[in-house]
Parts: sequence; structure tokens; C-alpha cells
Amino acid sequence: MRRVLPRRISTLAVAALLVPLAAACGTDSADDSGAGSAATKPKKAAGPLVVYSGRSEELVAPLLTQLEKATGTQVEVRYGDSAELAAQLLEEGDRTKADLFFSQDAGALGALGKAGRLAPLSKESLDRVDQRFRAEDGSWVGVSGRVRVIAYNSDKVAKAPDSVHDLTKAEWKGKVAYAPTNASFQAFVTGMRVLEGEDATRTWLKDFKANSPQVYEKNGAVLDAVDGGKAELGLINHYYWYEKAAEEGAEKLKAALNFPKKGDPGALVNVAGVGVLKGNDRSAAAQKAVDFLLSKEAQTYFADETHEYPLAAGVTSKDDLPALGSLDTPAIDLSKLESLEATLEMLREAGMV
Repeated sequence: MRRVLPRRISTLAVAALLVPLAAACGTDSADDSGAGSAATKPKKAAGPLVVYSGRSEELVAPLLTQLEKATGTQVEVRYGDSAELAAQLLEEGDRTKADLFFSQDAGALGALGKAGRLAPLSKESLDRVDQRFRAEDGSWVGVSGRVRVIAYNSDKVAKAPDSVHDLTKAEWKGKVAYAPTNASFQAFVTGMRVLEGEDATRTWLKDFKANSPQVYEKNGAVLDAVDGGKAELGLINHYYWYEKAAEEGAEKLKAALNFPKKGDPGALVNVAGVGVLKGNDRSAAAQKAVDFLLSKEAQTYFADETHEYPLAAGVTSKDDLPALGSLDTPAIDLSKLESLEATLEMLREAGMV
């Protein structure tokens, strides 16, 4: 029976994602002279597969129950924020009890990969997913994807902008809704930093803030504001619209979606993904879990239940989603989204968080 581990999050939080911390916590320092030897390195007892999940219990608990049945391995889960869990894993280092990290976004996985905390995945697993949606060094792989989009009120907007750079124009002053404290918006800003540079991103944030956007806490509230006519445009992930359409009926929605064009940073595709922690005694079970999350059963769950893009070949969505290959998304190494602290500092400078 799968049980949920109590949540224990490091007070270092996002700051602990910075790479210098990895050097301090990568090994057990109780006996440096014997580090790595059987006599001194802590040995984990055989037991259940321990998963640190940055995806919410409400969203993925049914899937992890399926994982337990499919692999025949007992699973224990600790839920939390992806960035905070990554910080926890960096702090725990080799002493961690975690075997698998299931992250909401690529940035947290990139931080662990950069710190050398993730074991290489099998080539067979990696090859099931397009190289755009996995680590270049094979340390993690995406299992589901989401696209940044511009939602618009179809009664008020004849043609939505094709670029986030258009949102700083006077015609959209006070008419754009966004959620600056939401992780998906912050990942988008990080993507812009990687793609267009620090100065260009800082300028965009300044100009966007000066255009008086409407501030909301969550993407769902942004979409509701657009659908209700309080805002004409909104920055969200695609699946919020598809969730709302499934619940209320697409024909009843005033909100519609525009996918930004020409490699615009507003068209960022981020992924939820998994990595196997180094030094665990359940590497075979962890690899089986990775393979399950890339299986038709799990990929269909992502497509049908969370309205995300399945990333493994051979599975399609029941939603009327444009094919990922048809979208003019920016070319970016998703592991580089790990530089979240620099993004947060930039957002603080702009007065957004």
C-alpha cells in the first residue's frame, strides 16, 4: 500500500538550488578519508521506492498508484514544491532516502543534474522522447509537456498578439492578466533570459509592468478573468483552457487560445520530468518507474486527465491540441531553466514579486 511521507522542506528553499551548495552536501562528511568506501558510506536498507514529487498529490496520486501496481514495487511519496524539493535533495546529498525525483518543471531537474545528483537514464528510455524534452547528458527525461499561450476574450479581441513583446504596446495597457508569483510564469521569464539575454528580459519586464497588467495569484484565475471579460488577454499554460473546456463545455467559453509564433519566448514548452537519484539501492526499481511513466498507460493519463502533451512516441491526446511539431516553439536547452534565483531577483527588481 502506497503511503505519503510527511512533507519536510529545507528552509534554504530556492536559494539552495544554486550550484555552490552541491559541493557542500554532495557527500557524507562524517569521514572524508573513507568517503565512498563500503565501511563509511551510509548504506540504505532495502525497502519501498521513495519518490519526491513536485507534482501535487491531487494530480498524480492515482498515477503513482498505477505505477505501484504496474511495477510490483511499493511506493512512498513526499509531495512538495519542485524547487523546494530539489533544494532538499541538494541538502541531503548522498544521505537522501529518495530514489526518484518527479518534478513539475525542467528547471529543478536541471539544478540536480548540474550538481551531479542524477544518474544516467537508459538509452532506451531516453530515445522514447524527442531530444528537445530531455537532458542533453541523459540525466532526466520529460514525461509530459505544457505550452505557454496567450488567452484572449473572443468577444473583445479580434486577433490576439503573436508575441509577448506586443503586450508592452499602449493598446494593451491594463488589459493583460498574469500571475507573477506562479512557477510557470517564472519559468517563462527564465526562458526569455536564456533566449534573449539579461538586458532584453529586464527591459521587457520593466515595460510590461509599466503597461499596468492585472495581477492574479494563479493561472486558473487569469483564465477566469479573460473568460469573464475582466481582462482581454492572459498569460497561461495551455491545459488550463482545456480543463475548463472539459468541465464547462468549449462552446460556452468566451476565452480562446493563441499560440505565439516565430520561436517567441511566450511559446515556451516546459515539461514535467523524472530523474533517478545517484547512490540509491533501488536503481532498478527507479528505472522501472521511469519506464512506466513513459508507458502508454501513463502517457494516456497525462493526455486525458491532466490535458498535457504526452511526450513519449505513440500516444495522442483526445483534446484538439495542435501537434507539438507544428508549433513554432523556441529552441532552448530546458536544463538551463535551473537559473531560477536570477529570475526571482529580476522580478523583485521589477516590483513583480
